[in-house]
Amino acid sequence: MHAVAHVLIGLVAALHAYFLVLEMFLWQRPPGRALSGFDADTARLTAPLAANQGLYNGFLAAGLVWALVIDSLATQVFFLVCVIIAGAYGAATANKRILFAQALPGALALGAALLAA
Repeated sequence: MHAVAHVLIGLVAALHAYFLVLEMFLWQRPPGRALSGFDADTARLTAPLAANQGLYNGFLAAGLVWALVIDSLATQVFFLVCVIIAGAYGAATANKRILFAQALPGALALGAALLAA
């Protein structure tokens, strides 16, 4: 179960690294605009906000990778709970899809990490 937990945490980290790329570098291009549903003008106007969001997603990814490297359950739990809270908040305030794209994978990884402990 330990390996399953690590794979799931790694997938959540990769997902947040992908969010970083979409939000920081591709926001005004087709992949970023498909994610947001914004037209070109709105994407241009919101690009600084998206880049800030992307940076936070990068910190979550880095924290999860660090938690895996040092093999610390407490650190894994901390960053996964951060992911879940961010996903729940995003679903409540921005788009319900965020619950399934961010919070659910984080919750699954957290459950696996706790079961492996």
